[in-house]
Amino acid sequence: MTTLRTEAQEFFRDLRDRICARLEELDGGKFQRTKWERPGGGGGEMSELRGQVFEKGGCNFSAVWGDKYPAAVDQPATPAQHDDDAKLGIRPPTPAELAGKPFFATGISLVLHPRNPFVPVVHMNVRYLEAGDVSWFGGGTDLTPCREFVEDTRHFHRVLQKVCNAHGPGLYDRFSRWAKEYFFIGHRGSERGVGGIFFDYLRGEERWSFVRDVGEAFLPAYAPLVERRRATPYSDEDRAQQLSWRGRYVEFNLIYDRGTLFGLRTGGNVEAIFMSLPPLVAW
Repeated sequence: MTTLRTEAQEFFRDLRDRICARLEELDGGKFQRTKWERPGGGGGEMSELRGQVFEKGGCNFSAVWGDKYPAAVDQPATPAQHDDDAKLGIRPPTPAELAGKPFFATGISLVLHPRNPFVPVVHMNVRYLEAGDVSWFGGGTDLTPCREFVEDTRHFHRVLQKVCNAHGPGLYDRFSRWAKEYFFIGHRGSERGVGGIFFDYLRGEERWSFVRDVGEAFLPAYAPLVERRRATPYSDEDRAQQLSWRGRYVEFNLIYDRGTLFGLRTGGNVEAIFMSLPPLVAW
């Protein structure tokens, strides 16, 4: 096992623990943890919360490996390469680099579905992957409010922009644009929320510090929004709109989400994979 593999697993576990602890403070409830093992190698731990502030929340850690990288997710994560991608360290692996190669993947993934319609849904994922002799980082976070508050969107993006700017010019512009491209519901012709950042295929160990900082930025970006909105009164009509709006979140995750595809194609834990789906939804 490489040093970076070990370091990444330890960091992601610790990050999961700290995020869960802060969310428990905000909610008053406790995450229930369930360990699982993958028959082909590795496993993980689900952490699920059913509370007062968060109707359903999950923050999962995994570290899995196998003898063949799943071909179903070989396609690039973005529709088209941009001119500055190579300069930023974005280099999608070629089919030859992936085909039939052993793989390793570790990371955390979280999704929170608040009870109050005015507290936005949030998603965050950070990960490290290897396939044969190549390795890369990926991840991102996005905000999906049922009813947008401009000041909340501004705060969320400013925290992410600060993280990106600390690691070089061009990162925020590229990764926020990538989020708009990725978190897009094609059959609806609209974004699923108000964006954030998304990145994949970041090569080079020098990008590890950036990925760590993205993970560390989650709580400063999101917790203040929960504190600001969790006690906002809402009506039955607000709740009905929330359940209907959640349908689009489900559509995206079941049709487009690469993490869902990767988890299913690598024999991941089905309950952990579908942790991202809301507890109640309406169409």
